[in-house]
Amino acid sequence: MVFFTMYLLTILGNLAILFCIVYDQHLHLPMYYFLSNLSLVDICLTSSTISTLLSSLFFNHLLVSFPSCIAQMYCFVSFGNLENNLLAVMAYDRYVAICSPLQYYMKMKHRLCIALVFLSWVAACLHSLLHTLMVATLEYTGVKQVNHFFCEISQVLAISDSDTSVNFLLIFTEGAVSVGAPFICIIMSYFCIVRTIVQMHSADGRSKAFSTCSSHLTAVCLFYGTIAAVYFLPSTTASLLNGRLATIGHTLLTPLLNPFIYGLRNKAIKTVFRKLFLGKLRHMFIRINDYN
Repeated sequence: MVFFTMYLLTILGNLAILFCIVYDQHLHLPMYYFLSNLSLVDICLTSSTISTLLSSLFFNHLLVSFPSCIAQMYCFVSFGNLENNLLAVMAYDRYVAICSPLQYYMKMKHRLCIALVFLSWVAACLHSLLHTLMVATLEYTGVKQVNHFFCEISQVLAISDSDTSVNFLLIFTEGAVSVGAPFICIIMSYFCIVRTIVQMHSADGRSKAFSTCSSHLTAVCLFYGTIAAVYFLPSTTASLLNGRLATIGHTLLTPLLNPFIYGLRNKAIKTVFRKLFLGKLRHMFIRINDYN
């Protein structure tokens, strides 16, 4: 019930962010366009993994077909890598907003925003397709037991009867580049942001600039913190359990907290939320009272 409640809150929170951004034209800005895509990816990432966990816990359904396993792996790798790409795009957006505020709307044109999101989706899907096809072509005999609550790529490779050295080499090379390149972009963006903030003479300007990127920086730390806990721990029995817990943090806790990180710390989204949801609830209760 704890995981189900967290999953339900994740879906509702990210849907609320999506509805607020679509509903109010004042939020049709580059920053919120990227945020809406991030909310959509969080919903898909959580649903692709936690659904298996809930099925196991509620119905003791522990069997999964090979095509379903490969499909789940593809979705997990795609949406995980896509969230990484979107965080890099959002870091670039914050860099332009703080370092070139007068040229923000000229640089962050609608076509550029669409192109950045489109490239993020294409890169993530191709990256996932490469690794998924490499795993799918390996040999598996008999019934295998995946040492995880979903078909995580390294655990599926561990149960293969084929030589997986090429797969792991691909993970450490292409995989490292696909994950590391956006991370380097984020580091470079925040290096320029910090340098610009330090050079500001006004304390109010520094405070406003920091608050502009604080939500995104919090999401970045949470995302990469759970990633590091999953993939950079030694392969011991204790760390496998910790790895599963960290994976839950990566696939459930991070998407759950993102709506609160961006929603509760953003005045525009809070205003639209009160207008869109709380206002209609208040109006509904008034109508019920009038009817009674």
